[in-house]
Formats: sequence, C-alpha cells, structure tokens
Amino acid sequence: MLEIRGLDAFYGDAQALWGIGLDVAEGEIISVVGPNGAGKSTLVQAIAGLQRSVRGRILLDGVDLTSVAPHRVCEYGVATVPEGRRVFPDMSVYDNLCLGAYRKAVRGRHQEALAAVHDLFPVLADRSTQPAATLSGGEQQMLAIGRALMARPRLLLTDEPSLGLAPVVVDEVFDVIQSINADGVSVLLVEQDVERALAMSSRGYLLGEGRIVTTGTSDELRSSADVRRSVLGL
Repeated sequence: MLEIRGLDAFYGDAQALWGIGLDVAEGEIISVVGPNGAGKSTLVQAIAGLQRSVRGRILLDGVDLTSVAPHRVCEYGVATVPEGRRVFPDMSVYDNLCLGAYRKAVRGRHQEALAAVHDLFPVLADRSTQPAATLSGGEQQMLAIGRALMARPRLLLTDEPSLGLAPVVVDEVFDVIQSINADGVSVLLVEQDVERALAMSSRGYLLGEGRIVTTGTSDELRSSADVRRSVLGL
C-alpha cells in the first residue's frame, strides 16, 4: 500500500531525514518510534504532503505523493491526526468535524461519516455545539481523530496520539485506533510510548537522528538493544 524509498527531507539547508525506507501493507498497524528530534513528525508531514522539501519517493498504491499537490493528498485516502491535536479552538465541535469531510469522494456521505464518528466518540455528539476550546485534552484528541475519520481514509497517520493525556484516556484512544484498524484502515502510528505502540503493531521502525536505526517485528524491537538504549534509556 504505502512504500517509501530513499526519502530525504529538508528545512532550508538543514537535512532532517536521510534515506528513509518504509512500508505499510493493507490493513497493518505499523509503529514508528524514537526519541524527541528523531524526525518522526517530519516523516508524517512528508507523507501527508505538508513537508514539501523532499527527495525520494512516497508511493501510495503506485502513485508518487511527492508529485501531488498538498491539498490533493487527502483525495488518495490519507488522513492525519497531528501532534498536539490542532483543533480549531473557536469553532464548534461539529464544524471541526465537518472540515474533515473535505475529500470530494466523501462530501455526499457527510451524515454517514458523522454518525460513524459519533458512534466511536459519543461525547462529540453531546458537545456538538460547544467551541472546541472548551473540551478537555482527551476530548480534543478524540475530536482530532474524528475529524480525520470524516475523510473516510484508507491510511491514517497518527502523530503522538498519547501526548499529554491521562493514562485512562490513552487507553481509550488506543482502543479506538485498534477499532479503526479492525474496520480495514491501515495505520502508521508515530509514538514515544514504545511499549504501547509495539503492543498494537505487527512491525515497527526505530528512527534516530533522521535515519532508520533498526526495523523488525514488534517482538524483535522490544528486545532490541538499539530501542532500549535510544528510547528507553536502558
């Protein structure tokens, strides 16, 4: 489904990613773990079309997304849950969700998508008319996930979904991500909580200083000396 080959990314003259190679198959959850500053968010932004200073290939079903205009990447079935949630604070919960239904193929199925999001997150139906700023951090994360799901994606990019959340809320968010995957959506999970990420995924990649340090099954990464040293500090 997703194939990344030789991906380099830049901020001006500063290189942030070097030669990234990564695959996500249909229906998989793949984890990308690594310390702060490893390049995880840059990788997500590059796939989503938000980081345009790149070279290499990002292939989704054979289409090279590096040649697709940023606002059209979602048309290929890619949706992002960004780090820090980034909801629109002064807009209502409902209006935030509606923004997710930008993709042309799903605009006519807006109510169907909204009902599916409300089934996953009933609190968003209850708070529909409230400004997003009035939600708790966990509820805002639910809103960010719901907004992405309004696009009916085939590939969901999640960037640090546990960031700043209470453990009980993290459990709920990760349960929802598994439920989304069970419905057939492939997931690229970028996460600092290595144990949680690897418990959910079949395979994973360790990023360090913009490079892939090691890759393998989740069990292999749990026992990897590189993971223990660079992420767990052991």
